[in-house]
Amino acid sequence: MRKGFTRQPQRDEPAARVKNYITPSGLQRLKDEHRFLLTRERPAVTKVVAWAASNGDRSENADYQYGKRRLRQIDGRIRFLTKRIDAAEVVDPETPRSGQGAARAFFGSTVRYASAAGTERVLSIVGTDEVDLNRHHISWVSPLARALMKAAAGDTVVLQAPGGTESLIVLEVRYERIPVEPFREPPGAEASAKAPSAAASRPDKG
Repeated sequence: MRKGFTRQPQRDEPAARVKNYITPSGLQRLKDEHRFLLTRERPAVTKVVAWAASNGDRSENADYQYGKRRLRQIDGRIRFLTKRIDAAEVVDPETPRSGQGAARAFFGSTVRYASAAGTERVLSIVGTDEVDLNRHHISWVSPLARALMKAAAGDTVVLQAPGGTESLIVLEVRYERIPVEPFREPPGAEASAKAPSAAASRPDKG
């Protein structure tokens, strides 16, 4: 039986050198949110702001003030998503691998490991925009992912945790599709509601 080796985790790289690695499903989710905000939510909020502005004093108009604030939030999110999408380095976990690339843990791998106490866990190493602890998806720049990076089945790695160091034994490394929660229209989105009409702001003639 091959004896595993113990390896110290890699040191953090300078922030400027970090790339936005992401799976195809993760990138699609960013694109879907970007499209929703740009083509549906922002136009819907803009209509509400225009309607509110027609109702009189803007300084005391709660609908107008809220709408303008919401527009700033949307624009900020669109800018963020645009940068993340432009910087994306797509890595498909389902791409066939051979040799060390298939046997060792890299971005997109699913790893089964055990603690020194024998507790087994399974996790997938994904991009920073895809972290989902409920699905056991961790960021590739997290301490745990860094500890597991480049390890193969049978290796022992050292995790530098806040409470001290912990030895982990890698049991299995595999590459398979990593299901990412798709983008869903958020509850209360303005795009899903009917914008106020101009007629609604006119008083009844009685």
